[in-house]
Amino acid sequence: MKHACLTKTYDNEVLSCAFQPAQKITSFRLKMALCLVSAITLLFFSQVDIKAQYSDDSVFPVKGFCINSPSPSELDRFVKFISDELVPRGVNTLLLLGDYNYQFKTYPQLSDSGALSRDDIKKIVAVCKKNKFRIIPQINLLGHQSWSNKTGNLLKHFPEFDETPHIKMPEKYVWPNDDFLYCKSYCPLHPDVHKVLFAVIDELCDVYEADAFHAGMDEVFYLGDDKCPRCQGIDKAELFAGEVIRVRNHLATRGRELWIWGDRLLEGKITGLGFWEAAYNYTWRAIDMIPKDVVICDWHYERPDQTAVYFAMKGFRVVTCPWRTPATAVIQTEDMARWRKYATPEMRPRYYGMVQTTWMDTGGFMDGFYGNLSARAVGAAHPKNPDFTPWATFKAMFTKIAELEKMK
Repeated sequence: MKHACLTKTYDNEVLSCAFQPAQKITSFRLKMALCLVSAITLLFFSQVDIKAQYSDDSVFPVKGFCINSPSPSELDRFVKFISDELVPRGVNTLLLLGDYNYQFKTYPQLSDSGALSRDDIKKIVAVCKKNKFRIIPQINLLGHQSWSNKTGNLLKHFPEFDETPHIKMPEKYVWPNDDFLYCKSYCPLHPDVHKVLFAVIDELCDVYEADAFHAGMDEVFYLGDDKCPRCQGIDKAELFAGEVIRVRNHLATRGRELWIWGDRLLEGKITGLGFWEAAYNYTWRAIDMIPKDVVICDWHYERPDQTAVYFAMKGFRVVTCPWRTPATAVIQTEDMARWRKYATPEMRPRYYGMVQTTWMDTGGFMDGFYGNLSARAVGAAHPKNPDFTPWATFKAMFTKIAELEKMK
């Protein structure tokens, strides 16, 4: 069994953290020394202070909306939607799931066909600046490097980054399957992967004028694969934590904050949360290895599970993220308000607020929101109840937020 130890290195006098292959560790004393440095390094990380973006006096510091970045054809409509619908509801955070929906200069081959231009994005920036919105752009890191039977842009153009190149993409995708293929992952220990990723992350954050970045990192099933020459046999929790730390450190050198989904930090078997909303492959132990200034997006879509309390007790700021079940979102909103109201002074700031997710294209969401049940809008409804939709949940959550704020 190989083990990875965290080590402290200096790059242009900036503190960073990286994994060293186990075969390079030659003595027990060195192993212990590296692990001690790891502990000291993580303590340092936990004390890093990012300038506060929200008022802790608010009932909900974060009132967020998470949606795919628009196509150019939907851009003007989306900008108007921000002004007409998000602003009146008090939204203050726009989490844009863009991945490669931008015309990158650093690695143009990674850009989607028909991606947003710099001028397009500046229209979104302008309306958000005017209304004091915080924009948090996203690129999926680690997992979600494929979808269905299609490889994503990163592995399409850099196939050498694939964690599981021996697992081929099927002609027709079905789930479940013998390879347990949900989505591909990149290998976090490939020596060249971060050069590419950090370049596009920086470029995306720069164009959005963002002081935070969302790295995804949810539903990572392929990690530390037995056939990977770099990370086979290494503790999956350490691999996951190492990638969080590496990304967090890079962002911190530029005054930016890291947000991630929280599912891989939850244990799935004992809790009964399952392998979608939590982890079966032991990445959950990474919760005690990563810096406390990472913001956790805690998602549960069917039940109002109370895992935000767990994250807060571990020292993290956490936002609760509903999707398309309105009644669940209302309970989750009430829970967040109650936790903040009755928490200790130490715990209260960690209950950070609410972020409504949509998991659909921008145009389809706006269609459904305004009662135009187009095919893409109908497809977003809950399979058990057509009235359970992302837009109905959005309206229910923000109605409840308004009620609770009036009661303050």
